[in-house]
Order: sequence, then structure tokens, then C-alpha cells
Amino acid sequence: MATLGLAAIQTSGRKSGNLDLIEKEVEAATKRFPWLSMIVLGELAIHGANPAFAEVEGGETETRLCALARRLGVWLVPGSLYVKRGQDVFNSTPVISADGAVIARYDKMFPFLPYETGVRPGENYVVFDMPGAGRLGVVICYDIWFPEVTRTLAAMGAEVILVPTMTNTIDRDVELSIARTTAAINQCIVIDVNVAGEQGFGRSVFYGPGGETIHECGSGAEVAALELDFEQVRRARTRGWHGLGQTLKSFRDMPAAYPFHADAEKRKAELAQLGPLEIPARPGARQSGNKRFRVVD
Repeated sequence: MATLGLAAIQTSGRKSGNLDLIEKEVEAATKRFPWLSMIVLGELAIHGANPAFAEVEGGETETRLCALARRLGVWLVPGSLYVKRGQDVFNSTPVISADGAVIARYDKMFPFLPYETGVRPGENYVVFDMPGAGRLGVVICYDIWFPEVTRTLAAMGAEVILVPTMTNTIDRDVELSIARTTAAINQCIVIDVNVAGEQGFGRSVFYGPGGETIHECGSGAEVAALELDFEQVRRARTRGWHGLGQTLKSFRDMPAAYPFHADAEKRKAELAQLGPLEIPARPGARQSGNKRFRVVD
């Protein structure tokens, strides 16, 4: 059997400064569930949503996380961190193996603009193989709103898509619908791990390859430990979910191309009428020329 013991830890932390808490939570989870091979956390769970806390890649936080994974003998996908590369800041997820090595890094392709400012978008798709289980892919939070990203991971063979998330706004319910749809249309398992407490609204979810709910967390701290069945994904992709649609085969075999997606300049030109990507102003706000005045805290 191709299975993976995985825990999603929905932390209930402070806005920042949660590294000690997370180390304790990860250690406690491995003691309680010794069959776990991987632990996944929410986006920016450790230091919060402030790029001022960005560290150099391979810095102190990542070093501690690698040591933790090595000491416990567990793979760790520790949400995400703001990392600095030269003058640029990325929202980045390291994938840390059980021997404490960073075997992949995924940079968020769609920072939550116009709010997540000062963060450079990534351009790398990341999939990786878990020995004895199967292939996993990673996106971060807002990325899941763009089906081109997750479809690409599925086409690269991802059977499970991990989605570290930080959502504390009214669209969490919509995100659950998107995560469920992503699982169904890509016939994969989707694990969307949100944060709780001062950082987010919780409700982390596991969805199966037919869009079925495997588990949904509550709004507070929770450790959801499950055994993922990769064979279930493979059956769904080969035979269809309960013998129904075989979506990836149809996507593979459909002869039409997608030039709108492939040509970035054409995409920009076609959608130029939408105007600039900016924070909406209060109706009736004073304007100077084409600029709106707003308060930034």
C-alpha cells in the first residue's frame, strides 16, 4: 500500500514569535502519533505576515526547523517564511526531509496583492517524491485561487497538493469551495492548512480526489493526523471517481491550446481594462489627479 501518515497542525498562535510553540507542537504530535512521516503547518505561522521579519535563506529559523526534522525523523513543511535573496523578499515554503535537508523550496506565485506588498512573486513549480508513498506538490494560500497553478502541479504528477494558508477574512468559506473543487478537477488530495488564534480563522481541510471531505478542523488549535491513501488517487485518475469522469485524461487528450495563458503580454493586454491592482478607496474619497488619499497603518 502507498500510504502516508501526515498531520496538519493548525496552530493557535500570536501574530508573530511562534517558533518555540511550533517546535513543541511538532514534537508532541510525533510522540502522540509515532506513525507520522510528515507534518504541515499554516502559511507564515512562525513569524507572522510582516516582511520585516524576513531572514536570509537558510537563516536561524530554517536551521532550527531542519534540526527539529532531523531529531524527530519526520518530514516537515513548516508553513512558509519570508526570506531575503539579495534585495528581494519572497514568501517561501521549504520542504525539509527527515534527515534535516531542504530538498525543495516553493515561492508563492501570487502574493495577496494589493495587501501583501513588498513581496516578489515566485516562478517555480514544486513537486517532490515521498519514498514509499507518492508525489506531492506545494502552493501557498492565494495561489489556490488560480487553477492554472494547481493544474500544472497535477500535470507534473502531484497526487497530493499541500496548501499552507493564512486567512483571517470573510472569504475563508469561499476558499474551502476552491480547495474542494481543486481536489475534484485534479483528482488529487488537497490539504489546506490554515492558522488560528490571532493569525487566522482555522477550518483547515482535507479533501479527497472526488472532492469528498476527509476532515475539516474547527476554528481553534487542532492536530489532524490522517493516513493518506495514494492508491485511492491513482484509482480515481485511472477509472474515474466511482467510475465517473476521468478529468486528467480528458485534459491530456483535448487538442486545443491555451494561448491566452501561455502569452503573458497578450494576457495583460486583454485584461488591461480592469485598471491597476490597488487597494479600493472609500467611496467619495478625495482625489488629486488620478491618485486617491488613504490612511496606511
